[in-house]
Amino acid sequence: MQALNLPPYEIKIRRQGERTQIFDFLRRRWLTLTPEEWVRQHFTHYLVEHLGYPPALLANEVSITVGGVPRRCDSILYDNAGGRPRLICEYKAPTVEITQAVFTQIQSYNSVLRADYLIVSNGLRHICCHLRYDTGTVDFLPEVPPYSALK
Repeated sequence: MQALNLPPYEIKIRRQGERTQIFDFLRRRWLTLTPEEWVRQHFTHYLVEHLGYPPALLANEVSITVGGVPRRCDSILYDNAGGRPRLICEYKAPTVEITQAVFTQIQSYNSVLRADYLIVSNGLRHICCHLRYDTGTVDFLPEVPPYSALK
């Protein structure tokens, strides 16, 4: 797999028949290794190991319904008080460019979840924004904030 613009971690990979699998530490199970899953695992490790996000508040591949259509949100960080989504992530393979269509996709998820932060990443480029519902503004952040800095 391609090197990413994320810190390395102790990757758990195995062969299962003809398939290569990677271990998802949040779901505690082995998954087929795809380029998008490669990014997801690196990014969630980055959030936990480098930015202090509590793994107990993170979830991968969360089912939601948007406009009556079932969808899966790549990662969600919940608050520790009432389980409200605070941050959602959308991952793409490193070969997929981050475009307006990717932002439209994550915004459609956020129309249901109403998270405070949105992140899109292809493992090479990461874009994070803070949504301010009280003022109706969006702040694009220079980097993904540590957990302790979430407002």
